[in-house]
Amino acid sequence: MMAVVQLRNPTDARTYYDRKVAAEKPPNETLRCLKRRLSDIVYRTTLNDLATTTATGPGGHRGASLQSSAAGSHPHADSSDKSLPGPAKTKPKPPLRRAS
Repeated sequence: MMAVVQLRNPTDARTYYDRKVAAEKPPNETLRCLKRRLSDIVYRTTLNDLATTTATGPGGHRGASLQSSAAGSHPHADSSDKSLPGPAKTKPKPPLRRAS
C-alpha cells in the first residue's frame, strides 16, 4: 500500500520505479523491487532510531521516572492512618425446619 501511494506523487520512489520500468523489468517485479526498497528504508530508520534513543526508564518508556508526580513522595491522609475494622461479625442462620 505504501508503494502505491508513493507512485501517485513525484517522489524518489516514483523516480526509482520509472528507472526500473525503463530497464524493461516486468511490472510485478518492478513493484516488488520498490516495496523491498521502501521496507529497507523503514528498517534502517527504525534501527537508527533505536541506536539514538537514550536508556529507557521503568516499563521500557523513555522519559519515565521513579519519582511520583504527587506533591510528596508519601502523602498522608487522616483516613488512611486509621486501621480498618476487622471482618464483619455475622450471626449463624437458624436451620430450616422441615415440613411435617
